[in-house]
Amino acid sequence: MSANSAETPATVEVVLLKAGRTKIRYPGELLHDDGTRIAVRAPWAGAGVRDFGFVRFEAGDVFTEYYWRDRWFSVKEVRSATGAVKGWYCDITRPAVRTGTELVVEDLDLDLWRSADGTDVRRLDEDEFAESGLAERDPGAAEAAVAALDELERLARGEGFTDLLA
Repeated sequence: MSANSAETPATVEVVLLKAGRTKIRYPGELLHDDGTRIAVRAPWAGAGVRDFGFVRFEAGDVFTEYYWRDRWFSVKEVRSATGAVKGWYCDITRPAVRTGTELVVEDLDLDLWRSADGTDVRRLDEDEFAESGLAERDPGAAEAAVAALDELERLARGEGFTDLLA
């Protein structure tokens, strides 16, 4: 479908799993799927405002979400209702699986935030990850998750971060 096409954009249902259960599911506009990376655009799907102290997610925010079938993370560009980039929220996940119109991602508790100007890069939820028991249940997945967080932090602090999304 071209940018000037009158066709209706494809919709996918994003399903975020956590600890084997559905945490949230929401519709998104499928922007791109090249067989490895999937891009989806969706409005903020949370209930109300989520204030992290360093960023607020709220009604009107738009997320452009990037998922990979071969990487252990997803990256979500967050824009305000006015279009200003707030930053990027990154989830450490198992590789994404798309079946038909459903995109399933399993959240592994680790997260990373990068502000719009790149000056604020922070690792999040390492305590939740430690408490999840993943290291005992699935040591290989836990090792892949930590390696993915390390890779994302390195990219977020350097020049290669936005190349992931190009």
